[in-house]
Amino acid sequence: MAVLKLVETEKELIGLKQLQTDNLRKLIGEVEAMKEGFVTSEYDLSLLQLMHNVYPSIIVKEGEEVVGYTIVTNKEVLGEHPELDHLFDTLDATEYKGSLLKNENYILVGQVCVGKSHRGQGWVAKMYEFYKNLHAKNYKYLVTDISQANKRSIHRHQKIGFETIGVIEQVGTGWDIVLWDWQA
Repeated sequence: MAVLKLVETEKELIGLKQLQTDNLRKLIGEVEAMKEGFVTSEYDLSLLQLMHNVYPSIIVKEGEEVVGYTIVTNKEVLGEHPELDHLFDTLDATEYKGSLLKNENYILVGQVCVGKSHRGQGWVAKMYEFYKNLHAKNYKYLVTDISQANKRSIHRHQKIGFETIGVIEQVGTGWDIVLWDWQA
């Protein structure tokens, strides 16, 4: 039986990294990426550890195997990954409800992924609800970006309550900036 929890061990962080690698768009091919969804950014273990030290990632485990994850991060990782830096810069210049996000207290999803064996079981929504229960008292918004080519992910996020508030150009393609207003 799969369980939802925070990362607690280096072995779990390594399992998260392996699931990320298994779902990288550049490795799985376009046909599978368009059908199943994908992740684009690759984080090395030292960056994952840094993010984990700020906020442990949320994982889904089946036995000892990590079968899903949501990477939680904030601006404490600035300067560690160019794509995250670009995203934070863009978010800070993005307006929502008449205010620039740089003036608001938001937290970022660095990436979300569910392995093939556990897709279609509601894990993305469960991880986000877990995330909200942990962080809504300290943050107003949960924000992330999604490749416009990743229709599966865009649909999942809309069902949860995310709304598109902008677009960013990154790694050669368009990305929707999506926000979940935890105060609404």
